[in-house]
Amino acid sequence: MMRGVNHTGHRRARLIARLAVVAILVACGLVADLVSTAVTRPAYAHAYLTKSSPVDGQVLHSPPADVRLTFNEAVSFNQRSFQLLDVTGKKLAIGAPGYVDGKANTARVSLPASLVEGTYVLAWRITSADSHVVSGAFSFSIGRPSTLATPVEEDVSPAVPVVDAVGRALAFLGLALALGGALFVAVLWPAGRDDRRGRGIVWSGFAALTAGTVVVLLVQGPYAAGTSLTEVFDPELLSATLSTRLGHALSVRLLLVLALGVAFWIAVRPSSSPADVRTDGARTSGAGTVGVGVAGVGAACAVLLPFTWTLADHAQTGEQTWLAVPATSLHLLAMALWLGGLITLAACVLPPGRGREPTGAVSLEPALPRFSTLAQICFAVIAVTGVYLAWRQVGTWGALGGTGYGQLLLGKLAAVLAVVGLAAGARRFVRRRGRDSLGLDAAPYTAVRRLRRSVAGEVVLGVAVVSITAVLVNTAPARTSYAPPVHTTVPLPAAVADAVGPAAGLGGGSVEVKIEPAKLGSNVADIYITGRNGSLVAVPEVSGALESRDRSVPALPVKVSAAEPGHYVANSMSIPYPGEWVLRLDIRVSDFDETPVRVPFTTH
Repeated sequence: MMRGVNHTGHRRARLIARLAVVAILVACGLVADLVSTAVTRPAYAHAYLTKSSPVDGQVLHSPPADVRLTFNEAVSFNQRSFQLLDVTGKKLAIGAPGYVDGKANTARVSLPASLVEGTYVLAWRITSADSHVVSGAFSFSIGRPSTLATPVEEDVSPAVPVVDAVGRALAFLGLALALGGALFVAVLWPAGRDDRRGRGIVWSGFAALTAGTVVVLLVQGPYAAGTSLTEVFDPELLSATLSTRLGHALSVRLLLVLALGVAFWIAVRPSSSPADVRTDGARTSGAGTVGVGVAGVGAACAVLLPFTWTLADHAQTGEQTWLAVPATSLHLLAMALWLGGLITLAACVLPPGRGREPTGAVSLEPALPRFSTLAQICFAVIAVTGVYLAWRQVGTWGALGGTGYGQLLLGKLAAVLAVVGLAAGARRFVRRRGRDSLGLDAAPYTAVRRLRRSVAGEVVLGVAVVSITAVLVNTAPARTSYAPPVHTTVPLPAAVADAVGPAAGLGGGSVEVKIEPAKLGSNVADIYITGRNGSLVAVPEVSGALESRDRSVPALPVKVSAAEPGHYVANSMSIPYPGEWVLRLDIRVSDFDETPVRVPFTTH
C-alpha cells in the first residue's frame, strides 16, 4: 500500500514537472520572438518628435489636408492618440490615425476641410518602443495666428501613472521574494522546506509578482490612451496592450511565474511516505530524478524572468543593446536573489525573539554563512553591471544632476552604498563568529541583536532601492532627456559696425547668445551685443527667426524684445523638435540698414 502511494506521488510530480517544462518552452518561444524583434527593429529610449508637417508655429494660407509626424523610432498609437483643438479648447473631429507609407516611425491624421482662420493645436500621445508613453503638442495657424483661450490639458487621470508605478514596484518586490526567497528556503536553509513562515514568504512573492504584472497589464491601456482607471477592463484597450511588446513580455512573465510556482511546490512539498527519504536525509533515486528536473525548471525560470523586464524596457533601446539586455537582466537577478534572501533571513532565521529562548532558537548555521557568500557575489554583480548601466543611461556628469533620471539614480546609489556598509558589518560578524569553535549559535545575544538590526536596516533600504527602480524604469533616461544650455558667441559683421559708425565701438564686437534649456518646446534666448571692449551696445531693433537645416521646414518667427540697452530676450522661442537649428538675428542699425547674424546650435 505504501509503495502504491509512493508511485502515485512520483507520477503526479513528474506530470506537473512536464507541464511546467511545457510552459517554459512556450515562454522561451515568446522570449525569442521579443529578442528577434529587438534585433530587427532598433530603437532609442523614449520616442521624440523629429519632424512634423505643419511645423510648430507655422502659419498656412489654407487648411492642410492632414498632419504628419515623424519620430526617431517606431511608435504605436490608437484611435484616441491624437486630438485637434481650436482656440477655445474644443475638440474637433479628425480622421483615424495611420502610418505614412507603412513606416512604423510615422503617423498621419487627416483634418476636416472646414477649418476656419485661426490657430489650432494638435495634441499627441503615443507609446514608444520601450513601452513608455510619450505625449506632446504643437500649434499651427491658418491665415493669421490667434490667441489660445485655454492651455492644452491631458485627459489622463493622475491616478493612472501612480497605479502603474505601484504595480511595477509590486512586481519587482514579488520577483525578489519569489526568486531570492525560494533559493533561500529550498537550497541555503536546510530546515526551510519545513518552515511555514519561509514558504509563506515565497508564496506571497508569487502573489505579489502576479498581482503587479496584472496591474501593469491592465493599466497600460488607459495610460497609453490618456484616459482614467475606469477603463482598465476596456476590451479594445486590453487587446491593444496585448499586441504590443510590453503585452508579450507580461504574458511570458505570467507563464514563467506559473512554471516556477509549480517547481517550488514540488521542491517543498511534504514527502509522500517515509520510503521517500533515506535514513541520512537524502531522497530516494526516484525523488532524486524529480528533484533534478525541478531544479532545472526553477533555474530556467529564474534566468528567463528578468528578460520579461529588459526586453520591453530601457535596456533594449539605444546603443549596445546586445550587452545592455543581458547586463540589466543579470543586475535584476542579482538584486532579486539578494533582497529576497535577505527578507527571508530576517523573518525566519533572525526573528526578534531569538536569543530570549535559547532552546527554541533557530540555528544560524548553515543558512547565515551561505547567504553571506551569496550576498557577496550578488553585490559584485550589482556593482559591475550597475556602473555600466549608469554610464549607458546617463552619459555625462551634467546629466547626472541635471535630470530627474540622474537625481533618482543618485538616490538609488546612496541607498545601495548604505546597504553595502551594513552588509560589511554583517559579513564581519559571520567571519568573527565563524572562527569560534562553538560556532555562530554561541554568539552572545547582544551581538545577534546588533546583527538583526543591521539586517533589518538592509531590508528597509533594499525596499527603497526597489521603489526607486520602479520609478526609474518609467523615467526618460538622462542621456536622451538632458539638454545642456547653449552658450555661443559669433563675431559681429563688419557691416553693422560700418553702419553705426566708429563712435559706437562695435568694430571687432560680437553677439553672445544663451539658450535654455535648448530642447524641444519653449525656450528662452538671451542675446547680448557687445563692442570690442566688452561693453553692451544698444541698436535700434533686433528681430529673429528660427531656421532648420531641412529646406522643407519654413522659417519660424521669433519675437525678440529689449531687456536693457544691448541685451535682448526671446522669452518664448519654440523649438519644434531636436536637431540642428540656426537662430537668425536681423540687427537693424538704421531706418534702412538691417544685417542678419546667424547663430547655429544643436538641441537634444
